Amino acid sequence: MGGPTPDVNPPPWRAVVGGIGVIAATSVAAWALAQPLNSLSATATRAAADCAAIVTLGLAVVPLLDTGRYRGELSRSAAVPLAVGAAVWLLTELVRLVVVSAQTAALPAGTVGVATYIEFITHTAAGRAGAVSAVAAAVVCGMAVAAPRTTAVTLATAGIAASGLAARTLAGHLAESPLGGVAVAVHALAAGLWCGALVGLLATVAHRGQWARVLPRFSTLALCCVGALVLAGLAGAMVTVGSPGDLITTGYGRLMTAKLLVTAALTALAWRNRSRWLPAARGHRASAGLSRSRSLVELAVMTVALTLAAALAVTG
Repeated sequence: MGGPTPDVNPPPWRAVVGGIGVIAATSVAAWALAQPLNSLSATATRAAADCAAIVTLGLAVVPLLDTGRYRGELSRSAAVPLAVGAAVWLLTELVRLVVVSAQTAALPAGTVGVATYIEFITHTAAGRAGAVSAVAAAVVCGMAVAAPRTTAVTLATAGIAASGLAARTLAGHLAESPLGGVAVAVHALAAGLWCGALVGLLATVAHRGQWARVLPRFSTLALCCVGALVLAGLAGAMVTVGSPGDLITTGYGRLMTAKLLVTAALTALAWRNRSRWLPAARGHRASAGLSRSRSLVELAVMTVALTLAAALAVTG
């Protein structure tokens, strides 16, 4: 009766369709930049699985951005989107494993049999890492459906989602380097928390009063994530890029250059939002519609950066 009236949210499928379009367009651009070292199918499926994992992590974490009795409200709002996100993550991860197992066996994806699929999952590091991610997605989905919405469960769910997101980095092209392995894992988790939490806010926050409470906490989290992301990204680049000239002359380097440029633009946009949007939201001067619009623009740029990162992971 006395609480704020939620704004009418636009249909979520519009954002989903837009996100799929951004992933598809960026995957094609990445394939063109890294020819002939990049596979379009591997990039697209990796990007879809990565984005689904990041959305799941964000929805698991987002209740922690609110306080007191409001945390339970946000947790209940996130439960259905979290279950759907985890189910999509599981599906995309299983499809990705089919594509990667087909490439490993030098077979068309449509001809991969059950025996080949199981052998890839059980006998290769990449397959086992993907299986860990799939199991994490399934567990998170089950917890979203059946577990009580308490702070302890929220923390456990976020931890499982983070473990599943980080698992695939253990079998990537930087896994053989101690510095590179740690850098890519930190980079993936920082990006996942930053981007995923913003998706979580977009999916669960309904009115300006909620934005006023949670946006300052998100901004602090995002600032920490950006710092970790930049430092880990620089460390990873030092391991993978032999010389500055490689950033232009090699397919991997061109992808790295594109990702660096997009990340720089994203950081500038995030700082602009922090300096303008955050004070307005904190002072209840930004409507929920304005906050959603700012979130969608930032998320579109994030999706480009994430897709380029997925392309880097499968190039070489």
